[in-house]
Amino acid sequence: MTNLSDLFPAGAGKQVSFVASGTLSNGQAVGLTSDGKVKAMSAQAGGKNLFQDDNIYTTGIVYDPTNNRVVIAYADPDVSYAGYAVVGTVSGTSITFGSRTYFTAYAMYELALNFDPSTDKIIISYRSNGISDHGYAVVGTVSGTSISFGTPVVFESAAIAHLSSAFDSDTNQVVITYQDNGNLQYGTAIVGKVSGTSISFGTAVAWNGVATDFTSAAYDTNENKIVIAYRAQTAGNAIIGTVSGTSISFGTPVVYLAANNNYTSVAFDSSSNKIVIAYAELGTPAGTAIVGTVSGTSISFGTAVAFNSPYETKYTSACFDSNANKIIIAYWAGNSIFNALVIEGTVSGTSISFGTSIAINSPAADDNTKFLSTAFDSTANKVIVSYQDSGNSDKGTAVTYNASGFPISNFIGITDAAISDTASGNVTIKGGISTSVTGLTPASDYYVQDDGTISTVSSSVKAGKALSATAINLEYTS
Repeated sequence: MTNLSDLFPAGAGKQVSFVASGTLSNGQAVGLTSDGKVKAMSAQAGGKNLFQDDNIYTTGIVYDPTNNRVVIAYADPDVSYAGYAVVGTVSGTSITFGSRTYFTAYAMYELALNFDPSTDKIIISYRSNGISDHGYAVVGTVSGTSISFGTPVVFESAAIAHLSSAFDSDTNQVVITYQDNGNLQYGTAIVGKVSGTSISFGTAVAWNGVATDFTSAAYDTNENKIVIAYRAQTAGNAIIGTVSGTSISFGTPVVYLAANNNYTSVAFDSSSNKIVIAYAELGTPAGTAIVGTVSGTSISFGTAVAFNSPYETKYTSACFDSNANKIIIAYWAGNSIFNALVIEGTVSGTSISFGTSIAINSPAADDNTKFLSTAFDSTANKVIVSYQDSGNSDKGTAVTYNASGFPISNFIGITDAAISDTASGNVTIKGGISTSVTGLTPASDYYVQDDGTISTVSSSVKAGKALSATAINLEYTS
């Protein structure tokens, strides 16, 4: 019996030589890049992973590189808003979680997480609504897929709000920023140092004498400075903090937006050594970002760039992907039924440019995905986004995002043999017949999958129809 692969040799007149972007295997579905190379298909966003199969209130996330785990903390409304944490393991586009552990039995309405590489500990700072909104911090130890905690320590015995934190890797201390409602709502910061399973604090320092909210902090590893962005007197401000011993001192505030704004999130781009502040501008409205350059105890800014205009934006959370050298911003968008989105930003000089946003959640238009929080897993090279999924009974949800992903909409064909990175090799393009794929079912339709394989599982991109177990007629589409 004659095989179809003999009648139709690979390509059947549709073979084209391309340079590979990345190492490609034989029979790999590939797409065409903007510079004319071919690259393997790979998912940008993975599916939903529940870390709490019930409703949550707030959430935060951090990556533990020592144990190669993500830690997500949240409040459970069904247990009087007690604070819980869970450990997640990323594998491909999925995340599996261990059993949860509580770190406070009191109501907890706001939190921030950091990893301390000098002690391999997790630091959770939070506002304890169950204790008059006072500020607390607790130290967690990850072991396998579980986390245990020491005793919570109070860092502010007055009501606080708008909590944020950043870890100073030069002094190996955490800096917690907040609105001090016991001191006229002034912007305030305090330095904490971990020892064993506990944490001790220096004296709180107010950085301004006006009401301050929507604080967000990041650490500039190039200048060894804490950068705090915040709203004060309906304007966006930033200030530089220097940690010395157990105290912190500040430079002069700099206005980056002379208009009302909220949902501030700061990230440090270690590739360009720039600060990026993402925020929601209320007057436009628009999701916007601006690049800052720290010098000594001051900061200067480039021109602001909108990434979601002219639409309402909430719950912005920015982090830096050191594998792709991109700023990743997750946010809620009021203009789309896909109201949880992720977008990539590329810093160049004192500006930032953005790609096309992709959806990570798609509830009904009147739902509201809340409490978005991001962290970069440097082992899996994925950004993890945690959030409250209003479209699914407010359940605690996390997804992976791959900035190096290459969506299947770019599909052009299938490799005829393995191709090394930067080497040239043949690809059977759409309209040809590929004989490099095995295990096919004749007469079955095949579709391109996010991981670069083809299968009978339906997707938005049809590869073609199998002619034999080893030959597929790649469907031509213009």
